[in-house]
Amino acid sequence: MTGTVYGADATGVKRACVIGAGSMGGGIAAQFANAGIPVDLLDMPDDAGGAGPAEAGLARQIKVGGFMSPKAAKLVRPGTTDDLVRAAEADWIVEAIIEDLAAKRDFYARLDAVRKPGSTVSSNTSTLKRADLVAGLSEGFDRDFVISHFFNPPRHMQLLEIVSGPASDAASVARAHEAGRVLLGKTKVDCRDTPGFIANRIGCYWMAMAVLEAQAQGLTVEEADAVIASFGVPATGVFGLLDLIGIDLIPLVWGSLIRSLPATDGFQSYDLAGSALAQDMVAKGRLGRKAKGGFYRKTSEGAREALDLVTRNYRPEVRPAPMRDLKALIEGGGKLGDYAWTVLARLVSYTAQVSGEIAHDLPSIDTAVALGYGWREGPFAQADRIGAAYIADRLRAEGQAMPDLIAKAADHGRFIDRAATRATRPMIAQNDAARLEDAGDGIGIFRITTKMGVFAPEVFEVLDHAIALAEGKLKALVLAPGSERAFSAGADLARFLELAEEPTKLEAFLARGQTAFSALRQAPMPVVASVRGLALGGGCEITLHADHVVAHAEVRFGLPEPKLGILPGWGGCTRMFERLSNPQTGAVGPAAVAARAVELLLPGPTATSAAEARGLHLLRDTDDIVMHTGDVEAVALSRAREMIDGYTPSPEAFLAVAGPSGVAGALSTSRAHHAAGRIDAVTMTVATELASVLTGGERGDPARPMPEAEMRELERAAFLRMAARDTTRQTMLATIRR
Repeated sequence: MTGTVYGADATGVKRACVIGAGSMGGGIAAQFANAGIPVDLLDMPDDAGGAGPAEAGLARQIKVGGFMSPKAAKLVRPGTTDDLVRAAEADWIVEAIIEDLAAKRDFYARLDAVRKPGSTVSSNTSTLKRADLVAGLSEGFDRDFVISHFFNPPRHMQLLEIVSGPASDAASVARAHEAGRVLLGKTKVDCRDTPGFIANRIGCYWMAMAVLEAQAQGLTVEEADAVIASFGVPATGVFGLLDLIGIDLIPLVWGSLIRSLPATDGFQSYDLAGSALAQDMVAKGRLGRKAKGGFYRKTSEGAREALDLVTRNYRPEVRPAPMRDLKALIEGGGKLGDYAWTVLARLVSYTAQVSGEIAHDLPSIDTAVALGYGWREGPFAQADRIGAAYIADRLRAEGQAMPDLIAKAADHGRFIDRAATRATRPMIAQNDAARLEDAGDGIGIFRITTKMGVFAPEVFEVLDHAIALAEGKLKALVLAPGSERAFSAGADLARFLELAEEPTKLEAFLARGQTAFSALRQAPMPVVASVRGLALGGGCEITLHADHVVAHAEVRFGLPEPKLGILPGWGGCTRMFERLSNPQTGAVGPAAVAARAVELLLPGPTATSAAEARGLHLLRDTDDIVMHTGDVEAVALSRAREMIDGYTPSPEAFLAVAGPSGVAGALSTSRAHHAAGRIDAVTMTVATELASVLTGGERGDPARPMPEAEMRELERAAFLRMAARDTTRQTMLATIRR
């Protein structure tokens, strides 16, 4: 990654320091580095006094994918707690050491002596209260200290719980909030200073209750997990989730909550840590996936077994059919329906009972639980989906205690009013495949609305309309996703195969895309792509024609066409050749550029992050990377607005090509791989077609710069030849059937 992410300077965090190089601390340090922020990662010295533990933590993050690029890993400087003076350079210091109050307080006293005044200090504690952590420490430390509770793995888990105190300095709290979102990509939730905060207080209660109720009601672990999955939680269910996080954490996390909460708290009714089941699992080393066996395990032959909760022996797994309609399941009764009702009723009742204690508002609870535990929706949203009145009526009928909040929700009709807060934008043009919105200030937003944003032919009707408006109504255009999951996954392969049956129709479809993308690039208005989710094939190619790209850090960019036996045919080869012709990419001269382009395109590159996309030249160094997915479109609109005044459209490019004599050089690496058996004959055919296009074909002349329109014609002709091959069609059919 080159430089910091968009908005980094405004956060006030130029350097960070993380103390504790375990999976959490190392992951937090990696996420700072992913944002381009240099970070010190400190841990206890090894026996020789070296930084072995911190170096091991860094190596662990490299191995598990905590970094978005190799460059990011170089921003982490390992050290030991003997190097604590380094913390004086940091604007935000995150403590992620052992979950022990005395150890943390001793460390804070040392840290306070070296840190610079005004630096934000935070703890990643998951169970300890802020008031206990700062008791007896200096007023300055109290002012600058917050709890910043991350979830594992820090790169991918979006939730960040923040706890401040009555003496907290507004600037330190604001820095944690702003940097948490802009640098670390987190959705922040303000929590009250209570044990477990929001997500773990509710999530741990839910897990303990669901496990112990399943055991009490005579369900198997598979039955319980199938029921729990119907709540819109990950398919692991609850027993599978415990296997994933590690059963050895039960005494630590659940035990700490039991000890911290008053005897009157409903959590005390489900003491998972003190249960015979959990204690037996820990004693026998059945700790979950890390021990290759917990509530589930795999045999040496690969078959799955489940633990019998009665005999405590393993037996073959017997998983019930999926249960998708929670309310129908509950109303159906029986063993599984009764268990589903128990879990729902206990979850909603407990959450309602403690809501005012743990959170400032109800939406914060839903956000924290959903993001922290991977639920489709939080407990109050689940209750609203089932019906607050239904829940209240059944609780009354069964004579169960009912918190006042449930009764109020039943009278009101729901727990949370979810009226849309985002105003609907006026529509300029729309069909079944795409729409053009009016964002105001002369800016249009173009969205593909097909499933996964695939390019159906009808998409071009709206895109053409947007381009036509550049001479009048529109001053700028933003290309944005039409769904949460994808900017665009490229062409519809099934429809593509239909078109391939009639080559003239396929050629027309290719020409339509090339013409539209070329017109987009040369339109008299700035075009900014706002990209998150997937941008593959044609979805990637259209961004290559934009003046500027604003990409979510976790975007997946790719040109996978060569894996299907074809090449990028909507100007992708042409744009990549032009981009690689910049001497700063390392390739000098037409032959070297063609060779580099073949090498880059042949594997069908797909970047798993924006930083990796930069390394593949799918993004430019001048394009923006945004860490929080919710900020991408707003930044794109801002960039488009900035570019309007004085904008000059891109002229047609003239490309220096090597001509037929450059083909051999462009294929040298591929031929070597083919001779060594690393690529097959089909892939070699793709390489040959790429080399022909990228050297300018038979008409290529080193003495005559080639207009980009001619290289697009070569793309189109090569694409049609490749699409006609049986191997290509079979590969596409196999891809569709996956």
